[in-house]
Amino acid sequence: MTTVLVVEDGLTDLEILTRYLQQAGYSVICAKSSEEAQDKIVNSRPDLIFLDVILPGKSGYEICRELKSDPTTSKIPVVFCSTKNSDVDKIWGNMLGAEAYISKPIDKDELAVTLQQIAKHSN
Repeated sequence: MTTVLVVEDGLTDLEILTRYLQQAGYSVICAKSSEEAQDKIVNSRPDLIFLDVILPGKSGYEICRELKSDPTTSKIPVVFCSTKNSDVDKIWGNMLGAEAYISKPIDKDELAVTLQQIAKHSN
């Protein structure tokens, strides 16, 4: 089973995204801060990471930059999931190496399409 790390400090968004991913057949682990996320990445080695942009501690952008520059984590697909959804935010996420950028509130159909695209690219 594919393990997904959801890094989200908003409880409602965390619950919604976790439920959608579990319904899609994923095993979900959660982190509510950048520190907790880094701990779970090291210890759990997730197959996919959903990352909020605005987090306590480091931003999602900083975490993504660190993941993509580290050879041990650079291949883990990252999906930004944020209320910051301007074109500039999406371009910035893309420049940092994220595979996708989903706007909040999370749309279940958009999430399903994004997961399918990532699955195609990782095979």
